[in-house]
Formats: sequence, structure tokens, C-alpha cells
Amino acid sequence: MTAGLTIRDAVAGDEAAWRALWAGYLTFYAADVPEEVTAFTWARILDPSSRVTMRIAEEDGRPVGFAIHHYHDCTWDIAPEGYLEDLYVDETVRGKGIGRALVDDLIALAKRHGWRGIYWHTNGDNARARRLYDSYAPADGYVRYRLKT
Repeated sequence: MTAGLTIRDAVAGDEAAWRALWAGYLTFYAADVPEEVTAFTWARILDPSSRVTMRIAEEDGRPVGFAIHHYHDCTWDIAPEGYLEDLYVDETVRGKGIGRALVDDLIALAKRHGWRGIYWHTNGDNARARRLYDSYAPADGYVRYRLKT
């Protein structure tokens, strides 16, 4: 982990910093998420009864990245499985190991909670993220289908 970097659970006081990072994340993916959904996501992150939670990466006290994740039951194992839904590091601090530190933190969390593993998706052309992810495991070859109802 880089000097001055800490990873911790999100707290209510992180909302403004998270919203700034979230805006960068949505810009990166050219995504338009309505304010209502963003507010609901933040509320779920803070709700102790929600499985959706977030780890914040702070460099010298300033939030610079996040990993939003949850877990779900699995039909192929008794143990639940973790899903890394959103990972983002501010573009001004990329290349310093912060993304790796967030993934490593989730691996440790998964081990503490007895999850069978963690999985995630990324765009096929996201070369920088894929270099990081490929250092953990090869892509599994699954193709995602998304049906909107």
C-alpha cells in the first residue's frame, strides 16, 4: 500500500467526496445515472441492513477512490460470493497502487466473512483496469447479457 493510504468503511461525512468521485466514474463510463438513483445508492451504502456497502481509499486524509460491493447467496457453494460492482480511483492519483489496495482490501474482507470468492466485470476495452485485474486471475470467458424489463 502507498504511504499515507488508508482504506475504511464509508461514513455519512463522505457523501460530498463520494459524489465527486462518483461523477468521475460516471463520466469515465459515459453513463447517465439519475440523481434519484445516486441518492438511493448513497442511502443503501450507509444503511446497515443493506448488503450494498463501500470501502473508501483515502490518501493523506483525502478520499481518492472507492469500491462498492455486496455479497449474495450462491447455488454452487454453501458460502456466499462477493461482487465488486463499482471500483474507481481519481484519475489524478492513478498508477500509485490505490486500485490494487482496494481489491486487496476486498479480498481480505471476503476471507474474514467466509465468502467463496469475489467477482467483477469491466469493459473489454478498459486496458488499464484489465492489467490490474489480470494480475489477480485471468478473465473467465463468460459473456454478460443484460435484459431490461
